[in-house]
Amino acid sequence: MEKTAPIQAGVKTGRSDAVGQVALLAMAVAGGIAVANIYYNQPMLGIIEGEFRDQPITGMVPTATQLGYALGLFLLLPLGDLVNRRKMIIGQFVVLAAALGLAASAPSAWMLVAASVIVGACSTVAQQIVPFAASLAAPEKRGATIGTVMAGVLSGILFSRTLSGFVGEHAGWREMFWIGVPLALIAAGLMFAALPHHRPTSSLRYHQAIRSLGQLWKRHPALRAATMIQAFLFASFTAFWTILALYLAGPTFELGADVAGLFGIVGAVGIFAAPLAGQVADKRGPHFVVWLGAGLTIAAWLIFGVWVSIISLVIGVVVLDFGIQSALISNQHIIYALDADARSRLNTVFMTGMFLGGAAGSAMATFAWGEGGWHLVSLLGVALGIAAFAVKLVHQRGDAATMVGK
Repeated sequence: MEKTAPIQAGVKTGRSDAVGQVALLAMAVAGGIAVANIYYNQPMLGIIEGEFRDQPITGMVPTATQLGYALGLFLLLPLGDLVNRRKMIIGQFVVLAAALGLAASAPSAWMLVAASVIVGACSTVAQQIVPFAASLAAPEKRGATIGTVMAGVLSGILFSRTLSGFVGEHAGWREMFWIGVPLALIAAGLMFAALPHHRPTSSLRYHQAIRSLGQLWKRHPALRAATMIQAFLFASFTAFWTILALYLAGPTFELGADVAGLFGIVGAVGIFAAPLAGQVADKRGPHFVVWLGAGLTIAAWLIFGVWVSIISLVIGVVVLDFGIQSALISNQHIIYALDADARSRLNTVFMTGMFLGGAAGSAMATFAWGEGGWHLVSLLGVALGIAAFAVKLVHQRGDAATMVGK
């Protein structure tokens, strides 16, 4: 059996509502700064390839960053339950700053790829901050707390490409990575000043914590359901963004990549959806919001498939983003309530499953686009939303049957 520290939520004060508004804002800002680093290289890839023209490995920079992020999710997130989470968050930001400096000064594409793996792994500090915020919040405020921090994370995702594209174009790709260094150190300073002292919530050894991921998956049906639902919904999300630029460039619209980039600004609705979804989850319950999120995802893809126009794409993006982010916040609300001593490991399972779903969605969308164009991609998006809806329905009926059995 797992032994846990004899304190509530791992906070030295023993209070579950130890987070104040200033600290919460600092966590949101730091989360946004952290996650932004995995997207900086995407709009600058052409500029980077221009410098390392004779090194084909340069094209692997975004993949290396995503791979590093996936490895960090699986290998680093469980440590949040085993060590002083405050110190780990601060330390991870410091290492992230060093990795960004290594990327900025990389003399070769191979060095840049290696640095990108480290940048990706350290950027998972954003996913250390989210469960920490959940552990500090009172149960009746947990949804709103998660939503606020996730709004910061979504802001980082949204504006990172815009910032790096502008800096890369006017100053250079190395300068963007150099800008990331002080940003990471500022985030470390914010966390040093804002986070309360924290003790480990588990006495497990690292190899035991990794092994416990499978045990958590088997033990908690709600974790399995939340992970599968979010994997399907995130697959739907990545399917849209994978094909959008190709769709806009096609004969229907004949628009450039710059217009596709503007749709990221439309996606700003997710910033507002996150805290709103958290508040609704606190009042109506997170399960209601998950149902709503799956329904909105299906509705968005119906809009995409039936109504062919730029206006329909704008409306659909708003609906899709609101649905995906609402479900994400609520599913996190559900899993963090399962075991206060294993929130980082629960988040490891959940986020790893979600990103695997996203990768699958991108691959399926590419295949669908080649075989049947936008209409087949839209059918895929609807099918993924229905799959999420079906998982939620099966899980809820299983819960109801369990309650009747008792």
